[in-house]
Amino acid sequence: MLTRNEARLLWAANPWLYALICAFRHAGPVTRVPRVGWVVTDPVLARRVLNDHATFTMGGEGGVGHLWAQLFGPEMGRFFDGPAHTELRSSVRDLFTEDAARALIARTQGPHHARLADALAGGATVDLADTARVLAGRMVCDLLGLPPQDYRRLFTLGENLASLALGTTSSTRLPARVLSEAHAIVDELTAAVPSAYRSSGPSTLLGRCRMLGLPEEVARGLATLLVVAGTETGVSGTLRTVALLHDARQQRLLLDEPGLLPDAVREGLRVATPAPVIGRHVARDVRLTPHARLFAGERVLLLTHLANNAAGPFDITRPYVRETRQLWFGAGRHLCLGAAIARAQVAATLRALHTPGRPYRIVGRTEARRALVPTYARLLVTSV
Repeated sequence: MLTRNEARLLWAANPWLYALICAFRHAGPVTRVPRVGWVVTDPVLARRVLNDHATFTMGGEGGVGHLWAQLFGPEMGRFFDGPAHTELRSSVRDLFTEDAARALIARTQGPHHARLADALAGGATVDLADTARVLAGRMVCDLLGLPPQDYRRLFTLGENLASLALGTTSSTRLPARVLSEAHAIVDELTAAVPSAYRSSGPSTLLGRCRMLGLPEEVARGLATLLVVAGTETGVSGTLRTVALLHDARQQRLLLDEPGLLPDAVREGLRVATPAPVIGRHVARDVRLTPHARLFAGERVLLLTHLANNAAGPFDITRPYVRETRQLWFGAGRHLCLGAAIARAQVAATLRALHTPGRPYRIVGRTEARRALVPTYARLLVTSV
């Protein structure tokens, strides 16, 4: 059952998504919807889909690879399901370990979290949404090897690009007008990528792309994807975890038992599920259940929000849920590379908010409208 604040957040971001979640709350594990495709709400079936890369692909209609191929060319589309994807993930794995993630967050966000804690201790009211957008931009640019820039503008560009995909639930084929808008956004968003691609060192993602011999246009596509995923979903997961902990009135429990912090982070990401829907293209006929036979060319929508939230409402004392595991990050070879970074970012923010030694209070919030990733446009917090 959605809380009132989460329901308002989802409705403001995408009324169609909100309606989809409400409509399938009590539906079966997999249902065929005309002109949309198959909708999966069961976490075990969703994981099966995400792990069967031969049957369910990202490159065909319905997958993000299909979107990115229209923006960056067919080679980009082939990348997601090809050997170059596996090679890149293997090459950059050391940049995304738990230790590397904590170091990245400390390097790019640590001083700002310290100032946030000082401001709250002094009685100030802080717009955490604005802070999170800036910090996410700093983190992504550092990871990619991009120079410092206007991080608010970077987030806005990523937000604008993501919002163009709002209509892709029924089709990932972009109309010419939308494609033209998307190209203009991408050109500005990746203006610094060519230079960084040529000069960035091996400790950066763009540097690794060059070392592997990936074409510059593919590197541009990956940089764009990381900006959108690294800022949009990271900010959403952080802000919504902060709000969920506040609304569930479990801050005092966390303050009394700091060892519950990893559980609070996991619960926040589970309930928020920043990527509430994941799409795949059916590449070959398959029987997903005894009553669900999928045919090549169809689409699958994994309603991960329902799959994850079936376990119950936000509760930092909830035991580990084996069925969902970390489905909010996906699964299989496309499991989000930045999972450890997201966890480190949420944990660092919660620690900063509680550094004064007392709970924080949300004194104002505004939901982001027409957002692919549901989030807060404004979240005002102060120390109790």
